[in-house]
Amino acid sequence: MKIEHIAIWTSDLEKMRDFYLRFFELEANEKYYNPKKKFSSYFLSFKKGARIELMHRPDISEFMDNRDAQLGLTHFAISVGSKEKVDALTETIRKNGFKVIGEPRTTGDGYYESVIADPEGNWIEITE
Repeated sequence: MKIEHIAIWTSDLEKMRDFYLRFFELEANEKYYNPKKKFSSYFLSFKKGARIELMHRPDISEFMDNRDAQLGLTHFAISVGSKEKVDALTETIRKNGFKVIGEPRTTGDGYYESVIADPEGNWIEITE
């Protein structure tokens, strides 16, 4: 078994797509649009492994308010292959005006990682 994809609701689909494509070497499919639900999405694919689905509805706030309250993901991690790449990508993201939540470091459980926030505040661990 493997994780096939994670899905993220977003208020600005194009901005989020651009962010993930720019920094994480992903490829996007053609935009999907369902006119009945006014739902649109992109699947962003790594060369190998899981995908990220970005989803949008104009009524997303109302839609989410009508769901049962629930706890959710706190972050997801993207492995870049080395400590040097963690450091370099973290700095590139910072220089492009995005928030670094946690500086590169070795954690108590042995990961070398940093934590950044995407344009809508979702936390991403960048790991070696």
